[in-house]
Amino acid sequence: MAELTQSPKAVGQTLSGLLKTPWALIVAILVLVAILDPGNWVNVTTFAAKALVHTGQYILFAVLLLSYLKASGAETMVARAFEGRETRMILLAALFGGLAPFCSCEVIPFIAGLLALGAPLSAVMAFWLSSPLIDPPTLLITAGALGWPFAIGKAVAAVALGLFGGFAVRFLMRQGAFAQPLRHYEPAGCCGCGPKKDTLLWRFWQEPERRVRFRREFVQNGLFLLKWLALAYVLEALLVSYVPADLIARLVGGEGALPIVIAAFVGMPAYLNSYVAPPLLAGLMEQGMSAGAAMSFMIAGAVSSIPAMAAVWSLVKPRVFAAYIGLGISGAIAAGILFQLL
Repeated sequence: MAELTQSPKAVGQTLSGLLKTPWALIVAILVLVAILDPGNWVNVTTFAAKALVHTGQYILFAVLLLSYLKASGAETMVARAFEGRETRMILLAALFGGLAPFCSCEVIPFIAGLLALGAPLSAVMAFWLSSPLIDPPTLLITAGALGWPFAIGKAVAAVALGLFGGFAVRFLMRQGAFAQPLRHYEPAGCCGCGPKKDTLLWRFWQEPERRVRFRREFVQNGLFLLKWLALAYVLEALLVSYVPADLIARLVGGEGALPIVIAAFVGMPAYLNSYVAPPLLAGLMEQGMSAGAAMSFMIAGAVSSIPAMAAVWSLVKPRVFAAYIGLGISGAIAAGILFQLL
């Protein structure tokens, strides 16, 4: 009897959990389309399915690469970027920010630890700005949705933004700014996944524990990418089908700097994540969004996403937070303008 009385509760909890997942949103969206516009249901589902299949090869390679980096302990390479002279640290931090296999959650305790251990804020800021913008999986997903020129442009912009932020902070620190940047330091990560201290071992399969980690990362990241990209392509299909092209063109289309600036400030609160954004931007560009505005939107959103801003605010003092946001937004606008010109 105890099992019978507990079963409805367990079923209810399971259903409640499913309703909060991207899969539930996908089903709900497709059901609504079938009810409200049945004649367009096949077009929406076919568009999303074809786009997901096309990106599937990138998803597979991205998941394999990320799992390999995690299992081999590649985080140790990032830690080495914060050793030596300050100029060298800034250069390496900006570069490794685009290669670091950290999730957005892991970056915060990693940076908090670096600041608490005395790493210069300039180098930390370089890593902080470049890391949310690009990593190997994001590069491949962006290439699959928007093409390699856009993906490479975003990677270059990530490193350039890191360098810009790092050297700008170094200049300000020499004027007496940003003394004691941390509010306080708590070493625990926000999801228990703080930076690992593994030794680097490229042939990870030689250790059973690392083989287990590789399999776990492959399954977790594969499911994560699959569900979010499936949702992204369903949303892109809706965007292409129902949002008037002239509306997009009026807001963020056309030439000049104004659409790029608007896209940066729209991207700040509207950004979802680095895996959902490329397909959505592909749809917006088909509707008339300029390439420069798309670049500006993507960079500004990655730097100023709500989880990232909340974590930064809780970690550092207000002046450092303001510098982080200001550097991110100005860098996004500059990247959009340069990408549009080139």
